Amino acid sequence: MHIVLSCNDAAMAAGNTIATEGHIPKLQPSPELHEPGLEPEPSWAQIQRPVQENELKIDLFLARKLEEDLGLNPLDYDNDWLFTWKFYQYKQKSAFKIMGYCLLTAKGAAETLKFNMALILLPVCRNTITWLRSSKMGYFVPFDDNINFHKTIAAAIVIGVILHAGNHLACDFPRLINEPDSTYRLYMIDDFGDHKPNYMDLVRGIEGVTGILMVIFMIIAFTLATRWFRRSLIKLPKPLDRLTGYNAFWYSHHLFVFVYILLIHGVFLYLVHHWYKKTTWMYLAVPVLLYAGERTLRFFRSGFYSVRLLKVAIYPGNVLTLQMSKPPQFKYKSGQYMFVQCPAVSPFEWHPFSITSAPDDDYLSIHIRQLGDWTHELKRVFAEACEPPVGGKSGLLRADETTKKSLPKLLIDGPYGAPAQDYRKYDVLLLVGLGIGATPFISILKDLLNNIVKMEEQADSISDCSRYSDQSAGSFDSSSHNKVSPKRKKTLRTTNAYFYWVTREQGSFDWFKGVMNEVAELDQRGVIEMHNYLTSVYEEGDARSALITMVQALNHAKNGVDIVSGTRVRTHFARPNWKKVLSKIGTKHANARIGVFYCGAPVLAKELNKMCYEYNQKGSTKFEFHKEHF
Repeated sequence: MHIVLSCNDAAMAAGNTIATEGHIPKLQPSPELHEPGLEPEPSWAQIQRPVQENELKIDLFLARKLEEDLGLNPLDYDNDWLFTWKFYQYKQKSAFKIMGYCLLTAKGAAETLKFNMALILLPVCRNTITWLRSSKMGYFVPFDDNINFHKTIAAAIVIGVILHAGNHLACDFPRLINEPDSTYRLYMIDDFGDHKPNYMDLVRGIEGVTGILMVIFMIIAFTLATRWFRRSLIKLPKPLDRLTGYNAFWYSHHLFVFVYILLIHGVFLYLVHHWYKKTTWMYLAVPVLLYAGERTLRFFRSGFYSVRLLKVAIYPGNVLTLQMSKPPQFKYKSGQYMFVQCPAVSPFEWHPFSITSAPDDDYLSIHIRQLGDWTHELKRVFAEACEPPVGGKSGLLRADETTKKSLPKLLIDGPYGAPAQDYRKYDVLLLVGLGIGATPFISILKDLLNNIVKMEEQADSISDCSRYSDQSAGSFDSSSHNKVSPKRKKTLRTTNAYFYWVTREQGSFDWFKGVMNEVAELDQRGVIEMHNYLTSVYEEGDARSALITMVQALNHAKNGVDIVSGTRVRTHFARPNWKKVLSKIGTKHANARIGVFYCGAPVLAKELNKMCYEYNQKGSTKFEFHKEHF
């Protein structure tokens, strides 16, 4: 059955007014068609066809208008198409005459909810994402933005829930129960039976109870997942303070297990009676099975990896360093991360940390800064097991396998893909870390350093073989010479790396001191260029920092050691001028492909991304920006 909108109805729709009447306006033939001399009167089908076409255009316009004005920002065009399709489909049902556009909006939103509830699981299937980003699809699909994508889908779900539940509870249910019995029997008896339901009948049915429970669980989970609660930016009195922090976010997210179970709600639809038209299971089957498989894999794999702690150190700036044995089966790339669980802190929680050891190292290491309740408790547990070093040379709390107290047990799972692992694709690297955001790049610098050492050894080996072959040229023919001379291994594509580390705390240099000294000592070719910036001191050239700058310069010139960081790498003050940094690197490496990897606060990420884009418009050097989720 087609519903024909009058001109007034169309005007009301375009003006954001939702029509409440369900009658069918009659088309009156124009009187001019009966005058003599005019063309014969067209048939009713000929009149109806253009009206139906206009009706469809109006319906599509109205559906999109509702979507726009109510704040729905669809992912691609999928949500838009699903909403419009279901909106128009329900307009053909007799229930529209009773429940009006409230029903259409609720059902359109429900269709997007099915799609988004399926889609939101995919970005958190980390094993699948890691595998896909290493495939050819990684060139076309931004798998590195999986967390932002997850958040965007969550926002679409919130809007869908408001539209779906709000229109049912506050609009089409009241319209149904207030409809006269005669109209109800005419249009709704096939859907709700002979007895017209009251409001409580609708709410306390399986559809109503499951729907309301899902809304309650989602409100709790989405609220505690917001930045203010997750990062404890909002202060609540005790005992409500337990609602803030990562723990509250992590545990509340498990309410979605019940939400997905309650999606049986979709089986008991009021207005759909054939099972094959109830499509919720079609959307959810594959993503739910994939996610369940991922969690099962993680559960068994974590028990498969057996690690023991080798060293523990607690540095100034509340940084905990853990060094552990590397399982033979644990293969990873620099820049990747792994999940860590400490049963002594929580037997359920897993937290991701960048791997700071190089792939060639015979151990695994991570650096953890206290940022939340779990990391605070982790530091406390390890601090109890640590002992001051003999002689008190460094004053740092340390522990190793010889420590009298037993060290807490750790479980690991991974590795998982991250943007920084793609550094080998670039000719030149610009690595930017803020504070603890330097951790993803420690492994990269170590890996580059290991490659530099290998290249030096390879060059020496080739040189020795060349001298040997020259001395014995009369004794060996060319074929013998080919057997003696080693084959040159595939060299690293990256020719230069620039590392900029910006920190506010001078004590932060302690936990990175070893890497900086190794780079300064072993990198004879100048492949890696390191820049440290301490923002708690006024910039160079400022009168207030003149004295420390002078002393720093004299000590570095005399002893080769920076008095601020205690390393061979000189420390700069204030913040880098990023425009000058990019311009200098771009000029030095003309026509090169430069990978810019950043880990830190979102504000600088936007600034660097914008600068890279602007620079790419000007010259032949291409900066490709990658942001690590911090």
